[in-house]
Amino acid sequence: MDNIKVRYMKENDIDSVLEIEKLSFSTPWSKKSFKMEIKGNKLSRYIVAINNEEVVGYAGVWLIVDEGHVTNIAVHPKERKKGIGNILLEALIDICKEKDMDRMTLEVRENNIIAHELYKKYGFEDCGKRPGYYADTKEDAIIMWKEIY
Repeated sequence: MDNIKVRYMKENDIDSVLEIEKLSFSTPWSKKSFKMEIKGNKLSRYIVAINNEEVVGYAGVWLIVDEGHVTNIAVHPKERKKGIGNILLEALIDICKEKDMDRMTLEVRENNIIAHELYKKYGFEDCGKRPGYYADTKEDAIIMWKEIY
């Protein structure tokens, strides 16, 4: 995946991000939400993965005191299983290291085995459960944490 570049999300990336969002999640975020994250939230950092000038994935993290809270990671369905999720997660970890975060956390749908395995691969550990966390399906969320060294 040498041709994949990662950079901070820009406002003109949002339409492409929304397409991936709608293909990836049953309750997608709105254009307004993404715009607020990249323009109005001083705690957030959003990145995109680019392949041949096309947005193929995105990810976000909130930097709160000494913790990075991963908000979302998604890859276009046509581009999955190519390592792009790994590249995005590695970039979020790097951002957290650069900003001197001590740990990272996230919630993942209990049944999202692929995402769960990705996070485990990078040292995230299951630390709890949020029953009925996802409003659309009432599915539980697994809370995961990673120490940053």
